[in-house]
Amino acid sequence: MVKLFFLLLLILINVNVATAQPSMKNTETLKSDIELLFDATPGTFALAFKDLSAADHQLLINEREAFHAASTMKTPVMIEVYRQAAAGRFSLQDSLLVKNEFKSIVDGSPYSMEIGRDDGEHLYDNIGKKRSVKELVVDMIIYSSNLATNIVIELVGADEVNKTMRSLGANDIQVLRGVEDMKAYDAGLNNSTTAYDLMRIFEALAREEVVSKKDSQEMVEILLQQTHKDVIPVLLPAAVKVANKTGFISGVHHDSAIVYLPDGRKYVLVLLSKQLQDAEAGKKMLSQVSRLVYDHMMKKHSY
Repeated sequence: MVKLFFLLLLILINVNVATAQPSMKNTETLKSDIELLFDATPGTFALAFKDLSAADHQLLINEREAFHAASTMKTPVMIEVYRQAAAGRFSLQDSLLVKNEFKSIVDGSPYSMEIGRDDGEHLYDNIGKKRSVKELVVDMIIYSSNLATNIVIELVGADEVNKTMRSLGANDIQVLRGVEDMKAYDAGLNNSTTAYDLMRIFEALAREEVVSKKDSQEMVEILLQQTHKDVIPVLLPAAVKVANKTGFISGVHHDSAIVYLPDGRKYVLVLLSKQLQDAEAGKKMLSQVSRLVYDHMMKKHSY
């Protein structure tokens, strides 16, 4: 009887090892394939991937490397808006004046946005009028409106955004200022992030742990309306839902997302780049990396 017990135990252990080994091997293969793509493309890259259906299934490459945040900082700003609204500081339905004059963090001097550099151009037609806080947040995320971003950052404060990010375990991301503050840019005072921190932020949203379950769901719904879909989502099947926020400036192209698979599983993927010599080639390569991660998830499900 004792021999039979140990025989059964040995069989169970072997089954568990046999089940785990393909997944581990598959993750190492994924890492090698991604690193080959990174090495073949001029630039510096980082990746953070986490399967939210498996506690220890993740892949990190240069995850602590600092990058100019570009428009990925707009997700933290949105989170801070919802946090302050939940605290009763204002309502998401409150109105704010749409204006195009802001103060540099360097010396308080005024500056204005250039319409040709802003994707949310429709908002400029509303200068001098009022829009709700919620409408401005939506414009900030789905159109990546710089004008909306600066209005909203003035409302909540960059320091408060950083405090909230620390509470989510994002310890290195820095939101210092709004967009197009050229004096600050020239002084090296830029918003920055890491792939790891964005992964932590999007994981918290996906697990509905940001502010409240309802608020997390609402923020994810906004991200799902994203109009910039040219990196993580572009090579994925139409049935896959992606809640993402991109960011791009000269030599930089990022994407950060929660990916929802049709079978109910979900994962977080963050792709960052800098020093790109060919922006289109870099963007195409990152979309291929996203497809590799998706294929990896589908293979994992078949084990």
